[in-house]
Amino acid sequence: MRPPWAFSGSSEGDKGLRVIVVSGEGGGDSRTVQGAVDLVSPGNQERVKIVILPAEKVVVPITKPYISFIGNESSETVISWHTRASDRDTGGQVIGTLGSATVAVESDYFCARGITFENTAPGAYPGAEGMQAVALRVSGDKAMFFRCRVLGSQDTLFDQWGRHYFFDTYIQGSIDFIFGSAKSLYQACTLHGVATSYGAIAASQRSSLEEDSGFSFLDCRLTGSGFSTWVGHGECWNDWGDPSRRRTAWFGEYKCRGEGADKRGRVPWARSLTYDEARPFLDGFIDGNQWLRL
Repeated sequence: MRPPWAFSGSSEGDKGLRVIVVSGEGGGDSRTVQGAVDLVSPGNQERVKIVILPAEKVVVPITKPYISFIGNESSETVISWHTRASDRDTGGQVIGTLGSATVAVESDYFCARGITFENTAPGAYPGAEGMQAVALRVSGDKAMFFRCRVLGSQDTLFDQWGRHYFFDTYIQGSIDFIFGSAKSLYQACTLHGVATSYGAIAASQRSSLEEDSGFSFLDCRLTGSGFSTWVGHGECWNDWGDPSRRRTAWFGEYKCRGEGADKRGRVPWARSLTYDEARPFLDGFIDGNQWLRL
């Protein structure tokens, strides 16, 4: 039986769309999330909502766009796994950071609401090798996450490629826990550092002036464990000892507040933006008015 909230938030244009219910206890269309994804035909061009009532590893392949994962509450609907980059697959090959993801979204037009994406592998510490443990990897274009949680330690959210929108989402980690080459807007999100030593929140992988990528954090809240974390640290930004990196990346702040917004001790090359300078990173940053719809 489909729960009443399966259709909450649907617009008039959603009537008649396909809904697949996942229930590990039976009674749905599939017992697993991956099984529900497999029910969607390759090349699908219509929105399919997968309502999740479950722990497993999930891949949404590039051939299956227009899929939505709909949960009840993010604290109740959890997709969890425990692999690290140093783990090996069934063939004995090291899976690497890419293969460690609990959920990998490779398709376009993916949406998630009320879902927790979690990697429960042991926490990383600075300098450790093979401890990367991705909870969510997103490489498709035009993906949206609404009131979700993304939980892990090192490399929690692999924001790999494409344009993405995260709204009212809680993201937790210790080292580079938001990283990748995507162009993403994070609005009203909480970024929580759990480092036991030094850590870092965001690490963009942009490598050339030609790339159109970066992260914009709008009305977000930064919290932490009390240990020093970059972007919550006096210097705030770090080029890791290589000034040439500033040619392909720059770091700006606009109307930030709270203890972490105290600019005393900032690196001299950080920018305090005017409204006109900040505007391109706000509403039009990801062209969301052209595609955002859950």
